[in-house]
Amino acid sequence: MNLDLSQEQKLIQETARDFAKAELEPVAAKLDQDKDRGIFLANLKKLAELGFMGLNVRETYGGAEAGSIAFSLAMTEIARACAATAVTVSVNNMVCEVIQAVGSEEQKQQYIPKICSGEYAAGSFGLTETCAGSDPAGMKTTAVKDGDFYIINGSKIFITSAPYAGVFVVWAVTDKTAPKGKGISCFLVEAGAPGLTVGKEEHKMGQRVSATNELIFTDCRVPASAMMGKLNDGFRIAVAELAGGRIGIGSLGLGVGLAAIDAATRYAAEREQFGQKITNFQAIQWMIADAYTELEAARLLLLNAAFQKDSKRPYAKQASMAKVFATESANRACYKAVQMLGGYGYTEDFPVERYARDARITTIYEGTSEVQRLIIAREILRELAP
Repeated sequence: MNLDLSQEQKLIQETARDFAKAELEPVAAKLDQDKDRGIFLANLKKLAELGFMGLNVRETYGGAEAGSIAFSLAMTEIARACAATAVTVSVNNMVCEVIQAVGSEEQKQQYIPKICSGEYAAGSFGLTETCAGSDPAGMKTTAVKDGDFYIINGSKIFITSAPYAGVFVVWAVTDKTAPKGKGISCFLVEAGAPGLTVGKEEHKMGQRVSATNELIFTDCRVPASAMMGKLNDGFRIAVAELAGGRIGIGSLGLGVGLAAIDAATRYAAEREQFGQKITNFQAIQWMIADAYTELEAARLLLLNAAFQKDSKRPYAKQASMAKVFATESANRACYKAVQMLGGYGYTEDFPVERYARDARITTIYEGTSEVQRLIIAREILRELAP
């Protein structure tokens, strides 16, 4: 088994690392504090120009066609500097991939190049609702056929990049009489569509400069051609295509966890107590050893999931395993980092408190840890069934 990266993958990793170090890391604390969208959007544009918004998208549509492993590597490096930027990059990539997978040729040509090039600062998913988070099949938003149009009514919550997205992938019930999850369809709704309102922005614990908003649909009229895939096949699209997002968020978590334990280890190597460096104490050494071991295991799980995806093999179980382990390991690493800095770890003078806040959401969005465990168990039981 050869775990070496290809030259292209190494180049993408190095480019992401260099950009993150030069452009993202110096402003990350400022963006966390004052949410300067100008700087944030300018960096997104630069990342688009470098090819990071369509890493697993065909060159025909403006993508880099570099694959899921390259995507995972880039996400980790970007997240080490700025998790808020990383989550936007992750969602943009997944919007492009979903359109590429199930969109019509016209839809692919119309929207994917705009996200990849940065003409659209972002794309967004409109899936989650107040009563349909971990259970998206329970959504209430409807789309009713009206001649050559569909009329969408309802609302979505926790929508990443909503204020500056150019297009939204929106799921809505198109057949209320169908069994749960069977009557849902998927639409592409452009920003500014009549009847679409971007609602209040959430004030979040972490990843603050990345906007998270409500979407409100009030008789939002979209052409029938805005439907992606087949009528009433939207839930399958959500389940099948969004698994790739778990590789992205797992990689994001890995990057944040590495940034935290790196910072704490460097601090501990200089900090003295009881007349010696605190890295001489077994308690600190074990925190370092445990954190780096878990994060290395997370890296391997993520690369395996990405490899399975690139190989066109089933990867839902692998993606869920990678996501739950990487994000929970990242949270543990961040809290170890805070502990290693002692009182300083709880202050804004050092970045580990921001890392801890940024990491916390990773076990929740793109499928909670609890849902990932359900998926893993379901797949294992299916494999072992007689």
